[in-house]
Amino acid sequence: MEKIPNTVPKNSWTFSPEINSEIRRAAATGIYDIRGGGAKRRVPHFDDLLFLGASISRYPLEGYREKCETSVTLGTRFAKKPIELKIPVTIAGMSFGALSGPAKEALGRGATLVNTSTTTGDGGMTNEERGHSQTLVYQYLPSRYGMNPDDLRRADAIEIVVGQGAKPGGGGMLLGQKITQRVANMRNLPVGIDQRSACRHPDWTGPDDLEIKILELREITGWEKPIYVKIGGARPYYDTALAVKAGADVVVLDGMQGGTAATQDVFIEHVGQPTLACIRPAVKALQDLGMHRKVQLIVSGGIRTGADVAKALALGADAVAIGTAALVAIGENDPKWGDEYAALGTTADAYDDWHEGRDPAGITTQDAELMKRLDPVEAGRRLRNYLAVLTLECQTIARACGKSHVHNLEPEDLCALTIEAAAMAGVPLAGTSWIPGQGGF
Repeated sequence: MEKIPNTVPKNSWTFSPEINSEIRRAAATGIYDIRGGGAKRRVPHFDDLLFLGASISRYPLEGYREKCETSVTLGTRFAKKPIELKIPVTIAGMSFGALSGPAKEALGRGATLVNTSTTTGDGGMTNEERGHSQTLVYQYLPSRYGMNPDDLRRADAIEIVVGQGAKPGGGGMLLGQKITQRVANMRNLPVGIDQRSACRHPDWTGPDDLEIKILELREITGWEKPIYVKIGGARPYYDTALAVKAGADVVVLDGMQGGTAATQDVFIEHVGQPTLACIRPAVKALQDLGMHRKVQLIVSGGIRTGADVAKALALGADAVAIGTAALVAIGENDPKWGDEYAALGTTADAYDDWHEGRDPAGITTQDAELMKRLDPVEAGRRLRNYLAVLTLECQTIARACGKSHVHNLEPEDLCALTIEAAAMAGVPLAGTSWIPGQGGF
């Protein structure tokens, strides 16, 4: 009898090994999965866009002999002291508590070396962070952890956090093993007890109340500080419009690829929209109100390269913010700690259990011995180098498109590789003049 050859087993796309593993984990524990980082699923992103560059119909700038400016001013609408930055890349809010003290210091040092800003995150302002940050933005979150008027006045700007890209509509978590005596004192919490941050502000419930809160913060700070409003990528048109009408100087828009210290995995992967889908609606809201470039737009969530920066600016942003990429630059997920990541049941590039406080790199931990592994001076230099490369890459692209300032990049300089990206970014599909939903051929 002829032997029938074995067939190759077919794995289910719906019930993939990863999904089956999660079902088994949930069945064994009865609790949802918590992790850090951003969305891991593939969504339309900046990689789906290309710059057209200049040839005959557009005239490029010549190398480094012709200037291409990168400076950005934030908070020009109402603040007496707008922020002047030399580059359009800022450091997003990441808390002391989620991050170690040396990590926060390193972020401040690196940002200062290239004359840009860093941001406190939840949990208050540390003296090390303030001391090493030339320009520091103070986050004002629903939890109010560590908030006091003196630190509001010590900051250079205030960022009211309404939503975050990884968890719009939800709060974060800080497990007890990361709540040391110092963290507990700053947040007015008991040592070693898990805490969950609030998902909404306790003293206002809508845009009218937000306007009152912004005025209150302006009075406390003598109308000097720019007031940012940070929104998650949920309903960017309406949220941006309402933030502007409430009096924001700057809108910070965070897409779903933005990271978090810890929240439910189901939030990270299934709530919010990709960063690419959020930028054009937010820009449209600013344009409809006659406030584009008058109220500045900062985009965050998945920014990794100078090309990402340039594409965000071309779509209408004034600046970008980076979080996860900044952590990688200072040493997070470094393969040199590969054996220790393996001992934790993961790999360097897949490690996202930041909430557990066992980070071998000494960055997302409060363990005194692990923190000693991070040299904030050297880590700050690494961040400076990375930020310099991002800026140079963005400049290179802008010059190739004939722009003397990175803010002169525009949607006309872009095309899309996929129909989805073309529709989200509002730029033509490559090789056509067709923008899905807007006609063309």
